[in-house]
Amino acid sequence: MKKVLIINASARTLESKSRELTSVFVDHWKTIRENTKIIYRELGNVHVSHISEAWIAATLKPAANRSEAENNILAESSTYVAELKAADIIVLGTPMYNWSIPSALKAYIDQVFRVNETFSVNPANPENPYVGLLENKTLFLLLARGGQGYERGEANAHLNFQSTYLKTVFNIMGIHNIHTIAIDGASLDKQKFKQTIAAAHQKVMEMIEQEAV
Repeated sequence: MKKVLIINASARTLESKSRELTSVFVDHWKTIRENTKIIYRELGNVHVSHISEAWIAATLKPAANRSEAENNILAESSTYVAELKAADIIVLGTPMYNWSIPSALKAYIDQVFRVNETFSVNPANPENPYVGLLENKTLFLLLARGGQGYERGEANAHLNFQSTYLKTVFNIMGIHNIHTIAIDGASLDKQKFKQTIAAAHQKVMEMIEQEAV
């Protein structure tokens, strides 16, 4: 049975275009793969803790040496990490805020980017020291952006700290099979925006059909 983890990071609910994409994903995935376990992780409208000095100290200790208090400090992080490890398919829906990602999503990434849990370090290879521990997973980045031209070679590529950052982080954690689908131009011409939404929905469904076999 495939396990799918749906992560929503938008602060918006009804008006969220990234949530719309994750909904399209779930609906179409279910038509192809009825025997699927879907887990939802909400980030945009809940409190996601920031890491602290005590958190860092606890992560650097071997698990067997941690105190009960240290395990409690890491409890939220450990829940998030367990969800990522269990998932075969990870679907992350997020808007672009100020050319980057929502602060809640950044806090989540800080929580799951854990040495010896989602990545390890190989000091013998200083040029490429990171070894990803999240293997055999597929990631769908379902993005919403107010402007346009954020992909490589386009006019605003130098302002894209959203998909470039997310791909880098998940690559380091071991996920290399990454599909990116974006709704661009939320603040532009309404008719063109409708066409962009329709094209993104179609692309989601096409990519699902490739991965769900």
